[in-house]
Amino acid sequence: MSAGDVSGTPFGHGAAMQYGTAPGRRPDRHGQAGLIRHRWRAASLTCGWRFPDDWAVPEVDLVCAAVARRGGVDDAAPALVALAHARAAAGTGLEETLGDLAALHSVLPAAGTPVPGAAASDGSADAVVETADATAEPAHVPDVDALPTRLLRIVAVAWAEVALNEVTAGEVHDPLTGLPTLAYLRTRLAELYRQAARDGVCVAEGHALVVISLGFDGRAMYLRPAGMILAADVLRDVFDGGESHAVLGASTVVALVPRSTGVAAGAVRLRRELTERFAVDPQLAEAGSARVGVMRLPADHDEACRLLDSLSTR
Repeated sequence: MSAGDVSGTPFGHGAAMQYGTAPGRRPDRHGQAGLIRHRWRAASLTCGWRFPDDWAVPEVDLVCAAVARRGGVDDAAPALVALAHARAAAGTGLEETLGDLAALHSVLPAAGTPVPGAAASDGSADAVVETADATAEPAHVPDVDALPTRLLRIVAVAWAEVALNEVTAGEVHDPLTGLPTLAYLRTRLAELYRQAARDGVCVAEGHALVVISLGFDGRAMYLRPAGMILAADVLRDVFDGGESHAVLGASTVVALVPRSTGVAAGAVRLRRELTERFAVDPQLAEAGSARVGVMRLPADHDEACRLLDSLSTR
């Protein structure tokens, strides 16, 4: 199930309009919706919500308004989808998101019965909300296993939609160096070997692997991240065309370089610029070293992957 499977799935101002709130305004926290919100938050904290200040998002009020207006959580699917999206976008894990849903489910009565203490026409629930102890906790810990299957599916799928998009958007880049990862280079090599097989040529005739390996003594391992950032920067400067870059493990960066671009000359320049960059920082120059090598690619893709794996353990 995707967000599109829920008719009227709320996003932004559309969500606010669906539940009767103007754009830029939050739903009324008094009355029945306010009481639900108060009890839900207390139950969620008991269920294990880790950071109380992060619990309240605008979508919480949409859910409370939908539940109060429609008489139960079973008919609030669009609002729950919006909340699951918001939780995933904020980095809340699935376990904590489902615990929060269980907390909501635990404080609601059976479908069709009014919420205890709900607002009467005279607004008496306002006093209940205002005078209730904001830190009060329910008598029991909400049970995720008690959630109806439909609610569990709706929220889990909606959370996964955003979480998976975040993973995809992150692409395949190492956060420290900004270079693509080993997985990317394996894929790139698979493409090259497939093309070579079709053309009846050897990959090693057209490409080589240029490798930068960093070395630091045990007392200077804290300098390795700085060395890796520097090495990646130099690699991009020297091989700034269509070469494929990658980071392999904690101490190695590589470039898959076409032989037509002058691999040997590029390696010499790489070694010279690395030496110059290291010399700028006395700590790096004294405690670290950078070795540059040119490696011939193996005959097939499986052997090439084993070579990459061995380089990643250096």
